[in-house]
Amino acid sequence: FLPGGGGGVSPLPPPPPPPPEVTQSQDDPPPPPPDDDDDSGSSDDDERSLVVKDEERTPWTVESGDIKTQNCICSVNLKIPIDCRKLAMSTRNSEYNPKKFSAVIMRIRDPRTTALVFQSGKMVVTGARTPELLHRAARKFGAIIKRVGFAPRFDGFAVQNVVATCDTKFQIRLEALVYAHAKFASYEPELFPGLVYRMLTPKCVFLVFVSGRIVLTGGKSMDAHRAAFEKFWPVLCEFKKETAPQPRCAVRALPPSQQALPTSRHALPASQQ
Repeated sequence: FLPGGGGGVSPLPPPPPPPPEVTQSQDDPPPPPPDDDDDSGSSDDDERSLVVKDEERTPWTVESGDIKTQNCICSVNLKIPIDCRKLAMSTRNSEYNPKKFSAVIMRIRDPRTTALVFQSGKMVVTGARTPELLHRAARKFGAIIKRVGFAPRFDGFAVQNVVATCDTKFQIRLEALVYAHAKFASYEPELFPGLVYRMLTPKCVFLVFVSGRIVLTGGKSMDAHRAAFEKFWPVLCEFKKETAPQPRCAVRALPPSQQALPTSRHALPASQQ
């Protein structure tokens, strides 16, 4: 009712206007994704993909870090005759004994190598781990010979042999291997504990031991050794020695009547002393 007494009814207030609609412009960044806790499905998929990748991985491959170079041997022609006695008397760390060996044995420390200098002018250098160090050592030996009074020429440098080692991480049945590959392998455990396997192509010699360690020799580069080992790897896997698990021994406690008494007299009770 109105306060003036007219007896009329006051009208109802108008309804509030609806809130304005928020529209996202092109310049605004997209809203962040909802933080749901149902991410277990995606994580499970990632774990399954990792497991599949591990299962599809090859068991073992020949890489640069698997075969390690131990020694390199090279030959050099100095193109002049060498007076071995004069060379041995004029240089340090050299020895010459014609009754035992008809060459001068020279040694240097950096790189730690040894050279065999023959009277004909041929020189053999050994002891370096890489062909680069071997070439550097041969140059140093040539400079030492030049200081003595000779005029050598550095000609015909060539790597003749590379010795490398590898570990297969499993034991090998050498008796079965030499029986199956008698044409290429020889094994005399009374004379030498390793099996000698001579590969024709590529030309390489393997010394195989029961522990799985292998010595490679005869190749003139590491690439030749890797190619030979990749060819020899299936043979090693075929004759892998399967180690059976050791049985567990059940240990039970002895009854008190069978247990040994203490040997010390002071440890016995007073009634038994």
